[in-house]
Amino acid sequence: MFYVPNIIRPLWLLILLTFASCQANLQSTAQTRENVSPATIEKPKLAAIESAAIKKMLESAVEQTTLTKNYDPAYVVISYPMGDVPMEKGVCTDVVIRAFRKAGVDLQKEVHEDMAGSFAAYPKKWKLAKPDTNIDHRRVPNLQTFFTRKGKSLPITGTAGNFQPGDVVAWDLNGKGLTHIGIVSNFYNETTKRYLIIHNIGGGTQTEDRIFDWKIIGHYRYFQMP
Repeated sequence: MFYVPNIIRPLWLLILLTFASCQANLQSTAQTRENVSPATIEKPKLAAIESAAIKKMLESAVEQTTLTKNYDPAYVVISYPMGDVPMEKGVCTDVVIRAFRKAGVDLQKEVHEDMAGSFAAYPKKWKLAKPDTNIDHRRVPNLQTFFTRKGKSLPITGTAGNFQPGDVVAWDLNGKGLTHIGIVSNFYNETTKRYLIIHNIGGGTQTEDRIFDWKIIGHYRYFQMP
């Protein structure tokens, strides 16, 4: 045991208590992460899909997790229709766009045609004077508007069972309009009782149990189960 002078004992005690508190917080955070995301340490159950369109859509989304390893929000001039950026990169909307194309729906073409006929119905946050086939379909608010206009919107709830494979979910990440979008997979986490999300939020396309990590601002079901 070493001697600590009386004059610095209060400071020394404060340092020890602060260190102990930090250690406790780190342990608590680690335990919370394990409890919240057991999908990272468990193999989720794979639910069967009867809809041919949803099956193709989800097969594409899963394939993207092995191909799209980067997040790149840069504006890129692409062909029309069926235009795309290189598969190894993209943003959250590209996950949805690519998956829908495998199911026979080109969102680039569908969104553009709807915007061309009803431009005033779409958000004006980018201050565009006319539609732009290079970027319109790659913006979350535009996809939300398109799905809603097509009657594909569902009520927003906090019940995991209401979200089914093939559904599209949109989130507000920070309460200030930073939006995100992803697809509900058919990978089911038995522990949390919910399907995992396939999305690209910055580290490439991934499958994660994060449906309630952010505020949900949109729930859409474009393809119906038979």
